[in-house]
Amino acid sequence: MQVALVWILGASAKLEFVDKFCYLGDMLSVDEDTDAAVVARIRIGWNKFRQLVPLLTNKDVSLIMRGRLYSSCVRSSMLHGSETWPVRKENVVAFQRAEMRMVRWMCGIKLKDRFSSKELRERLGIDDIALVLQQNRLRWYGHMQRKEDDDWLKKCMVYEVEGPRPRGRPKRTCREVV
Repeated sequence: MQVALVWILGASAKLEFVDKFCYLGDMLSVDEDTDAAVVARIRIGWNKFRQLVPLLTNKDVSLIMRGRLYSSCVRSSMLHGSETWPVRKENVVAFQRAEMRMVRWMCGIKLKDRFSSKELRERLGIDDIALVLQQNRLRWYGHMQRKEDDDWLKKCMVYEVEGPRPRGRPKRTCREVV
């Protein structure tokens, strides 16, 4: 960790350099990786799920209604802002594991009962979180394509970084992720 000294209107203030921090509910990190953001979003989803456990596990509420409540409250909080993330397979698997634990809890089914994930999602009337993540990303990409050519967001999508590339496999671009 480094400390910077900044002069603001004649007064000095110490700023601390950190590897990652939370900004508007999203985790930003120095290594341009989404792992911290995915972990934070899964944690937010679990917090929302625990708030709604009395409704999501209530036997008087139909499974379809529980699925709709889950999709609108829990899943939307988990996937908030994920349209722009360069997600990797590990990130998608982390989302799927967290979601399936919640789905089993809502259905009242243990892992040893050996029900398939697809069957449990069909009972609740929800899609796989990987599919929803892809649909959200495509919807966002469509918005970007419809923007004017001189819009700064659209320019960022096609921006080529100058200079030498680092060794190893290059990071995926927005177009490759979509």
